[in-house]
Amino acid sequence: MAEIKAIIFDQDGVIIDTERDGHRVAFNKTFKEFGFDFQWDVDYYHELLQIAGGKERMRHHLHTKGFGREVKPEKEDELIKAMHKRKTEIFIELIKEGALPLRPGIKRIMKEAMNRGLKVGICTTSNEKAAHAVAYEILKDIKFDFVLAGDVVKKKKPDPEIYLLALKKGGLKAEECIVVEDSRNGLLAAKAAGMNVVVTTNHYT
Repeated sequence: MAEIKAIIFDQDGVIIDTERDGHRVAFNKTFKEFGFDFQWDVDYYHELLQIAGGKERMRHHLHTKGFGREVKPEKEDELIKAMHKRKTEIFIELIKEGALPLRPGIKRIMKEAMNRGLKVGICTTSNEKAAHAVAYEILKDIKFDFVLAGDVVKKKKPDPEIYLLALKKGGLKAEECIVVEDSRNGLLAAKAAGMNVVVTTNHYT
């Protein structure tokens, strides 16, 4: 086995239990603000998590269940973009309020990796602003070598594109990295990039 030179973390469900009590709550508050009379419950959101990306989940819901009132095709992209922007603002507010604590042990692992001279990175399909709020505010005493998030790649997990970009950014070989993920899509993405993967479990794994 090659010498390990980097540990790369997914964000949602790995660093913070954000999915159930963060993103889902922020989506529901956004739907209410925009005048829509539906909510995503815990079990249904689990189904939606099989689709990577918040905008993609809203689009899927619109096309399969509808928003309760007509959304004209030419207005769809604009609406989803506006809703996702607001949802991200609400999510960041939840983070800054301390409503979403770090998962146990995660900061210690990052610090130990830093102290051993390993590179530490984040690869998430979460919005870039949300990722930066976690990396540079909650975890401000961790020195990240890279934080890759949001639309930095065209294809979301399970496509390996974000992990291939991480290898390039970090000047790393796949076998030199350990990726920490919590989902099947994340596992598939990291394995497709040739990396070593550890899966941590949470409510939605």
